[in-house]
Amino acid sequence: MTGQSDRTAEAFRSAVLDGRLDLPLPGGGRTPERWLRLIELGRVDVALARLGEGHADALAILAELGASTDPAWRRQPWGVWAAVPASVTANRDGARWRLTGERPWCSGAGLLSRALVTAVAVDGVRLFSVDVGAAGVTPLSDTWPAVGMAASDSRTVRFDDVYAEPVGEPGSYTSRPGFWHGGLGVAACWYGGAVGVADALLDAARRRSDPHLMAHLGAVDTALVGARALLFTAAGEIDADPTADADRLAHQVRAAVEAAATEVLERVGRALGAGPLCQDARHAQRVADLTVYLRQSHAEADLAHLGELVTAIGDPRW
Repeated sequence: MTGQSDRTAEAFRSAVLDGRLDLPLPGGGRTPERWLRLIELGRVDVALARLGEGHADALAILAELGASTDPAWRRQPWGVWAAVPASVTANRDGARWRLTGERPWCSGAGLLSRALVTAVAVDGVRLFSVDVGAAGVTPLSDTWPAVGMAASDSRTVRFDDVYAEPVGEPGSYTSRPGFWHGGLGVAACWYGGAVGVADALLDAARRRSDPHLMAHLGAVDTALVGARALLFTAAGEIDADPTADADRLAHQVRAAVEAAATEVLERVGRALGAGPLCQDARHAQRVADLTVYLRQSHAEADLAHLGELVTAIGDPRW
């Protein structure tokens, strides 16, 4: 690991152990507090926010699907490895299940104790709880040669006939309302990362007065305040009706936060030039991390899905 990766890994473990990642569950009346905690993580360290959000999301999923968990598990680092479900298959072995395959994009591959893993079974896509330290679970070397988000350690993981415990019923991972609440948690992390990038512009503006710099700061302020308002409006809607379908809401807010964060990256770079990117290691890493993390959005594919949702309703309430 690099020095930054070591620091992020230690901060993640420490946050799990001392309970700072025991966040309020989404839809439980304290969703704004959950968002605030994720924003704070993103502002400090984007990769740490990615790991912390995965841990908090895993605990929320377990609660929402009624999984019986050992209380000690809350003090073990968790993650959710759900990308490309067809990359892992699940087969019954008597009363148990075994997983086989290679799963890409496994954040915290070398850091977690347990992970929630999606896999394809004969009865559909299921979610499983896996002991990451078990025999047959292997993070593959040289599968995460990243600069941005390097500290998230999002390697491909191989499962060789690994015992796993089912969580919920087939399809329940994506059909529960909380699936979209988790997507909004990611947007809160993006927002925090964008605020961290914007901090460099604000610091520069306080040191010197320049009309172009001030114009960029005004545009950044507008973008961030608008995105923040949408995030916390969404939090209120979730708490008011936690079982409502939040598909459209999540796509709206994620698109707005992504656009705001992208504008922040562009304007801070234009306002400050190459200096901070070349001479301030923390700022340069934050910019690289956020650039990669934003691509967890599916860009035009997500916008097209949102458009389809809008056309399917009578009044979009514009």
